[in-house]
Amino acid sequence: MLRETYPVDKRFEEILGYLPKMDPILVKIDAYLEDEKLYRLIRRDLSQRWPKTLETGRGSTPVEVVLRMLVVKRLYGYSYEETEKTVSDSLVLRQFCRVYLQKVPVDTTLIRLANVIQPKTLEKFNERITQLAVEHKVTKGRKLRTDGTVVETNIHAPSDSRQLADSVRVLARTLIRAQTVLQVGQQKAAQQFQDFTQAARKSARQIGETLAQRTEAAREAGQQKYQELLEMTQKTVYWATQTLEQLRQSPSASERLANTLATFLPRAQQVIMQTKRRILQGEQVPACEKIVSLFEPHTDIICRGKESRPVEYGHKVWLNEVDGGIISHYRILNGNPPDESQWRPSLKAHLITFKEPPHQASADRGLYSEPNENFAHDLGVRRVILPKPGYRSKPRLKHEHKAWFVKGRKWHAGVEGRISVLKRAHGLGRCLVHGFQGFQAWVGWGVIAGNLAVIGRT
Repeated sequence: MLRETYPVDKRFEEILGYLPKMDPILVKIDAYLEDEKLYRLIRRDLSQRWPKTLETGRGSTPVEVVLRMLVVKRLYGYSYEETEKTVSDSLVLRQFCRVYLQKVPVDTTLIRLANVIQPKTLEKFNERITQLAVEHKVTKGRKLRTDGTVVETNIHAPSDSRQLADSVRVLARTLIRAQTVLQVGQQKAAQQFQDFTQAARKSARQIGETLAQRTEAAREAGQQKYQELLEMTQKTVYWATQTLEQLRQSPSASERLANTLATFLPRAQQVIMQTKRRILQGEQVPACEKIVSLFEPHTDIICRGKESRPVEYGHKVWLNEVDGGIISHYRILNGNPPDESQWRPSLKAHLITFKEPPHQASADRGLYSEPNENFAHDLGVRRVILPKPGYRSKPRLKHEHKAWFVKGRKWHAGVEGRISVLKRAHGLGRCLVHGFQGFQAWVGWGVIAGNLAVIGRT
């Protein structure tokens, strides 16, 4: 049964009387988290964990405790284990999380409950925080600066050889477990199965060492090694396909093993196809047709023209920051669309949140176009700061040298600092959870933690 809160403990309040007061930053954040609408958003998701969560079962971890412990986790950059240990050891954090003298939920409980909270809920949560910031005069929403960044997925640098070896490893270990299950059910597993895991790993390493030489002889030797690795992968895929059919027909078979094979077989086949096209046929495979990770197949290949990082693997995230340092809106983009296309959605999102256009709106020169400038003016934005790339006429130069334009450009530069803080302090550099839904939730909690930190310092 879903519990709302723990009852206030008088003994705990007496103990707090002998301790220093809570950090002023936490005091402000605590006041914001007492908002009923924020609480109801999280409660709604947690109440849908099981069909009868609100009616039967033992008492769950209270909604208020879950919400506040997840905020603490991202606010300070803790892991789930560190969050459990730190809250358990700190009387101040026990007070902030409303745990009092009760047992702190373990890390696995927090993980399960965090997975129940939907990304859409976190978007609404952040919208409500922005509304509260307006009510408390932290921001007025009169100035908008918008920019994008890349949040990486938690994968190693992709290569076809490494992905082929990963395919063999994952499918082979699943086949070994499936053989045991089928033998218990007195069925024959895929015949002549051979575990190529070690051989595939060795071939992948040799391919990397050979191709690093960058000679014609090395390229030919690398192709031969690729063919050997492809043969091992194709044989493993064939055995996995046979075993999957047997698992589906067996009443005693493990559904989990069948689901694992059904998930990774198409990905392994896609890796085989793209390797043949790239290595054997010399074809340039478009980024949208590539898979760069068996475990995070949603990962996009993003080229932003940065010399330090020419290629990034993850998702492009677009942010709207308003005066006061609040991220009023964020969205995860599909693929690697041009920056110019993000101007209109940003202004529309601001209009939805604040019910009026900003007095000033700015972006980098990559978003400049005459239609974008005209759209902002038509929407009611008085000062549109979009520097034009390339050649600029004398009237354009005069326009961009106006005092308000120059001042707006200087203010816009601050968005880079906000992105840097989100990456360093709140985990938006790299997502550490699996799946696209997990990625969305990771970005959402990072933005929420960043906004609460700004509010706490204001």
